[in-house]
Formats: sequence, C-alpha cells, structure tokens
Amino acid sequence: MAFKVGTGGMSQRISRILGRAAVTILMVTILNFILFRIIPGDPTTLLLSGARDGVTTEQIQAQRERWGLDRPLVPDQLIRYLSTTARGDLGYSFKFQGEPVADLIIERLPATIILVALGQFIAIGSGVTLGIYAGWRRGSALDHAVMATSLALYSTPPFWLAMILVVVFSTGLGLLPGYGAYSPSLASATQFDWLADRVRHLVLPASTIALVLIGQYVLVARAAISDVMTEDYMITARAKGLTDWQMLVGHALRNAMLPVVTLITLNLGYVVAGAVTVEAVFGWPGIGSLTVEALGARDYPVLQGIFLLLGASIVAANLVADLAYSLLDPRVR
Repeated sequence: MAFKVGTGGMSQRISRILGRAAVTILMVTILNFILFRIIPGDPTTLLLSGARDGVTTEQIQAQRERWGLDRPLVPDQLIRYLSTTARGDLGYSFKFQGEPVADLIIERLPATIILVALGQFIAIGSGVTLGIYAGWRRGSALDHAVMATSLALYSTPPFWLAMILVVVFSTGLGLLPGYGAYSPSLASATQFDWLADRVRHLVLPASTIALVLIGQYVLVARAAISDVMTEDYMITARAKGLTDWQMLVGHALRNAMLPVVTLITLNLGYVVAGAVTVEAVFGWPGIGSLTVEALGARDYPVLQGIFLLLGASIVAANLVADLAYSLLDPRVR
C-alpha cells in the first residue's frame, strides 16, 4: 500500500512539473511576442530598406498586409503568432530574403550543439572530478591550486579567452585554425581528411567553452562535497572504519549531487542557444553567429525565433532538473 501511495505521489509531482513547464513556455512565448512589438521602428521600413527611392504608400500598405502588420496587435496578431508558433512556423527572415526562420535555425543548430555539447562534456567531466577531489582534500596544496585556477577561469570573459587562444595557437604558433568550421580548400578531400579538418577547427572554440565552464563546476562540486563532509552520517561512517573510497561513493556523492545536477542541467539548457561571443570570435556557423548577424540587420523574426528557442531550452532544462531531483532525493517525491 505504501508503494502505491508513493507511486501516486510521484505521478502527481510529475504532472505538476509538466503543467508548470507548459504554462512557463506559454508565458515565454507571449513575452517574446510583446518584446519585439514594443521595439521602436516600423518593420515595413526594414522590409523596404533595400528598395530604391519612390516607394509608394500602396507598396508600404501591401507589405503591411502581407506580413499581417495591419491587423490589431491584440488579439489578432497575438492569436496568429501563437497558432503559427504552435505549428512550428516562426515567420520569415528580413535579412535572408524571406527564408523561413525555422529553416535557418535548423540549419545552424547542429553546429552549435556539436560545439557547445563537446565543451560542456569536457567541462562537466573534468570540473566535477576536480571539484570533488579538492573538496575531499580540502586545505591541501592541490585544493589551493585548483581553487585559484577555477576562480581565474570563472572570472575570465569568454570572448577575451577566445581571442587569447587564437593569438597563441593560431596566429602565433600556427598549430590550429582560428576561424570557421572547415577549410574550403578541403571540400573535395577524402572523408578522413575532411573529418580531421573539422576536428582541428573544433578544438579552439570547444576548449574556450570548456575552460570557461570548468571553474563553475569545480566551485559548486567542491562546496557541495565540503558541506557533506561535516554531516553526522559522514563522521559515523568514518568511525565505522570505512575507507575514503567507500565513504565518497557510498555516502558523499549522492547527497552532494543536487547542486551539481542543478548547474549541469541549467548549463545544458544553453546548448541550443550557443555561446554567442565564442562563435562570433571563431566565425563558427551556429546559432550564436546567426544571432549576431540578425542583430546587425535588425532581423526581428530571426531574433524572435532564437529567443523563443532559448526560453524553451531553459524551461526544458529546469524540467529535467526537477525530475532528476525526484530520483536523487526521496524527500522531494
């Protein structure tokens, strides 16, 4: 009977989490609609900015009707926006000659996911490991060295670190390419050479993201382990004669993982958004570079689609964090 109650409570919790996520995404979508409608300026002017002088009033009105800008903002444009967004239609780009925004995002998304996911994977593996070890050996020489390095990396602007890596490893030493995702001269090369070239272009931007994020994971993991070490059950475990490895794996890690899981899931939410400044420095053809291009051209539909994608990914990351909490900590079930 207790099992059934627990299962029912877990189901109710999951339902509440999913309900909150759905409401949050709806609010993000509405806010996204409002923000890009209160920006000064008429989108029709942007649409006709490349036309010659002598644009007539009829042409301006025709453009407004084509894009639905002649209708009332609320409820007509809002309802149309919500319905088209629900169907996956994010509108059409001003800069890219009316190309669907969804197609632009889908085209750039794989490059960003590969770059940021690789950087996150390296940062999580190395950062959490170093943080756990530093917290377990708190006060040691290694702990001080890891803390100093982590604080320095945590406070370093990503674009500055990216430029330093380009200057040192690309311009100075000539070891790695510092711009783009591939070499145009290798377009007709063998598959192995093409793959090796892609990996070489990936090293510097992925390393930049990893180095910036490692500091966060080290600090959070170290603090979590340090707090767990002062708990009574850890003192009892040591009194029982358990080894350090048994104490760490059997008692410390599970209880210290909650803040680490929170940071990991929130950072993973930014995978689809990309690292805008890093992609801009390295000329990486992902969502970040698309954002910079859209900002320069005041391409509001593209920016609106990217911001909606970012909001949805953050909500999804929080959803994963809430569900992970239920597995790691029975008290929240």
